[in-house]
Amino acid sequence: MRPDTPAENVDHNAEAARLERTADRYPEDAEALLLQAAAHLELAGDRPAASSLYDRLLAAQEGLDHPFLVRALKAANLWEYGHEAEARAIIEGVRVAAPRDPAPWVIVAEALESHDELEQAQETFTEGARVLLTDVPEPPYSTHPLLFGRHRVRRMLGLAHDDWDVLADTLHSSPVSLDELHDPKRVWSLGSENPAELEAEISRLRAELGTFRAALSRPFPVAVLHWSAGELAELVSAYPSLSSEYPSHEEHLATIEASLRELSASGTANLGIVSGTVPSYEAFAASEGMSPAEVSLLPQYATTLAARGRAVEWPPQRGAACWCGSGRVYGECHGE
Repeated sequence: MRPDTPAENVDHNAEAARLERTADRYPEDAEALLLQAAAHLELAGDRPAASSLYDRLLAAQEGLDHPFLVRALKAANLWEYGHEAEARAIIEGVRVAAPRDPAPWVIVAEALESHDELEQAQETFTEGARVLLTDVPEPPYSTHPLLFGRHRVRRMLGLAHDDWDVLADTLHSSPVSLDELHDPKRVWSLGSENPAELEAEISRLRAELGTFRAALSRPFPVAVLHWSAGELAELVSAYPSLSSEYPSHEEHLATIEASLRELSASGTANLGIVSGTVPSYEAFAASEGMSPAEVSLLPQYATTLAARGRAVEWPPQRGAACWCGSGRVYGECHGE
């Protein structure tokens, strides 16, 4: 299903069931698939069933790539159908854990915001920004919603701009400024009989819709394919013609970092890395009716892995391990 498919044209229960069946067939992608299924169940109004899927994922927490994201989504869902106390407890647990992923921060803060807990929402957005953006020269693409949400709530609270609000304004690319989009007085203009006020509000809504569509058009990162040393050795041994693409593992790693830095310098946002395995690659080649020895198949494989939620954000958050698997901090490894 395309992300911009009109809601009235989607059978959310059927889509959730399809995604669950797919997760059973591809357990390595179960986390991403079941999260999508849970979202469809929420849209269908079956919030208890969505909570069951979140519980199913959390029961296998050891294998989860994003456990705090699942917890945050569960909390937001629980609150929507009357389980406020449990939701608050989970939200507090997420905040205390201080995850290095911006998505859980945004979800729990927006849950607080949607239930008029504006002070708590502002504090949560700020905590997330402090954890992820302190001493970070350029905020990663994934942290932009954190800054935008913080700006919105602070405007609703009537707080003066600080440095992070100014940064949010700078990052915002819509022709309508964040200050205007987040103006608390906008709600009154919707009931106005003044044509000029209504026309101005329509312009703001169009700008918001354009920003939303732009985000939908980038549902997963621009991803570069990475092979571990063992997988690359197996790949080149099985398909010697690929040795021209991968002369050595060291050169492969250096090329990945150089390519991502070049993309970033050119203005490309939302960059990531996906790690391939030979069995997965061979299965993908078979599904495409092509030989794994075809060099042109490699970027298609990377895109497919990214679309299945396998991408890791680049550059890693401050203090995080390097993407190459060395075990060293990124800033002391390929981030030097």
